[in-house]
Amino acid sequence: MEKMNTKQPQPSRALVGWTAGRASAVSTFLMGIILIVALVVSALPASAKSAPDSFADLAERLLPTVVNISSTQLVNQAPGQERGPDIPQAPPGSPFGDMFKDFFNRNQQGAPRRATSLGSGFIIDPTGLVVTNNHVIDGADEITVTLSDDTQLKAELVGRDPKTDLALLRVETERDLPFVPWGNSSVARVGDWVVAIGNPFGLGGTVTAGIISARQRDIRQGPYDSFLQTDASINRGNSGGPMFNINGEVIGVNTAIFSPTGGSVGVGFAIPSSIASRVIDQLRDFGQTRRGWLGVRIQSVTDEIAESIALEGEARGALVSSVTAAGPAEKSGIEAGDVILTFDGKPVASMRELPRIVAETDIGKSVPVEVWRNERLVTVGVQIGELEEEVPILASAGPRGQAIEPEEAAIDDIGITVTSITDQMRAEFTLPDDLRGVVITGVEPDSAAAEKSLRPGDVIVEVSQEEVSTPGQIAEKIREARDTDRSSVLLKINRNGDRRFVAVRINKS
Repeated sequence: MEKMNTKQPQPSRALVGWTAGRASAVSTFLMGIILIVALVVSALPASAKSAPDSFADLAERLLPTVVNISSTQLVNQAPGQERGPDIPQAPPGSPFGDMFKDFFNRNQQGAPRRATSLGSGFIIDPTGLVVTNNHVIDGADEITVTLSDDTQLKAELVGRDPKTDLALLRVETERDLPFVPWGNSSVARVGDWVVAIGNPFGLGGTVTAGIISARQRDIRQGPYDSFLQTDASINRGNSGGPMFNINGEVIGVNTAIFSPTGGSVGVGFAIPSSIASRVIDQLRDFGQTRRGWLGVRIQSVTDEIAESIALEGEARGALVSSVTAAGPAEKSGIEAGDVILTFDGKPVASMRELPRIVAETDIGKSVPVEVWRNERLVTVGVQIGELEEEVPILASAGPRGQAIEPEEAAIDDIGITVTSITDQMRAEFTLPDDLRGVVITGVEPDSAAAEKSLRPGDVIVEVSQEEVSTPGQIAEKIREARDTDRSSVLLKINRNGDRRFVAVRINKS
């Protein structure tokens, strides 16, 4: 019987060397992976960072840059609309009873009173430049800015822009004020953290936090709508306040909320800094905005229109319905029926994007415009003009060049009678002091307006998505719609505080 060999075989020196080398290579490979992961994590953008443990340090740094704004306006009361204290009553049978009544009636009836508006703002320059909303200071006789240390300063209006609801104020101070820089809203993403600071319900510096819920929201407030939406709590009085990113930069100006109750329901809107900073720079430099102008009337490209003109791909762009005589578009060869697809290299995804893109283009700049014409792409060069703010066109006119502006006018095209909002109208229809527009005083039976249930007391705020304040502006907007063969005109109506859009048929006869 053979003996079993119990001695364990020994690995060769070559095998031992190979195993040790392999272990060293694996270790080196793993260290390389760890290093790469560390580098990738460190290079992630700020917007991908997790939420801070607290916003306290950020709030402490930013609160001094946010201000409260109060504006006052003298409002003449119409007879019968006294809002002062109740008339004191003399004791029964007193001979002074009639004297009390005569004195207080004489001093209260028609006496002017002060209407006050509260809002927010923020300092963008140490010398005292303050940004806020136009609607916070609109019509104000006096504007007061209250700093975070309760210092009150009188403010002067540098300039305002109703179309974007922005205004720039200046306060005089002997010391440099804390201020905040603009951030880049274009790189802000849905889901990014934001902080809002403002003056809700007059409570002073209040800090709320949330995320960006959506971008480029069109809420039908103006021709250049492209709002940031947030769930950060924004309430009345926050208007004009800043929306910050977590780096402490202003990426939005809080301006509106959606609220059935008047309080925050988590749907607030801010003007993005990409728009606001440009407007504010122009207000600072010129006291007014300077916007690019193309000189076209446009409409949406529907699926049916896109199919009928053989537009490649999905419905997009802005269809040119008419071209202004001697305007930049006509001079460059743009024609009615062209569909503008890109402007200065920027794609025009929908009709509403074109006015904003054009307005942001430098005046005098020559830009390429790509249009769809006769089932093919055509590129034309356009030199941008300057948009002149509309001068109200009156409802009727006398001899050529002599305009007449009536307080009341009949708009036969849709069957209504309208008048400017006066103190008497505010009293008769119980209209708020800050409501702007033109009030309907009569509706013809069986008219287009009657079909849409319009009634006296309704206030027309906008026509064709542009604000109106005189009967003449309404008449002109309807005339423009009729001349471009539109069968209806879009009105924005305020009824008892509720606003809605109504498309009203235009009488062609």
